[in-house]
Amino acid sequence: MPRVVFREERCKGCELCKEFCPKGIIEMSGIINIMGFHPATVIRMEECTGCAICARMCPDLVIEVEREDKAIG
Repeated sequence: MPRVVFREERCKGCELCKEFCPKGIIEMSGIINIMGFHPATVIRMEECTGCAICARMCPDLVIEVEREDKAIG
């Protein structure tokens, strides 16, 4: 199963990953990171297909998509 990892401390909450996720499983977290933003998080990881569109859209390289045999992003 794919796994999406966010470097929450670097996320500026631009919501591009949320906008482009084809499954609609990315939301903004209720916490505030060290920079004062609500970082993105995956709310239903089991629905992630590992497409890595979120990682490609992130302007700050905050997202890493891990598949069973390799990482993308």
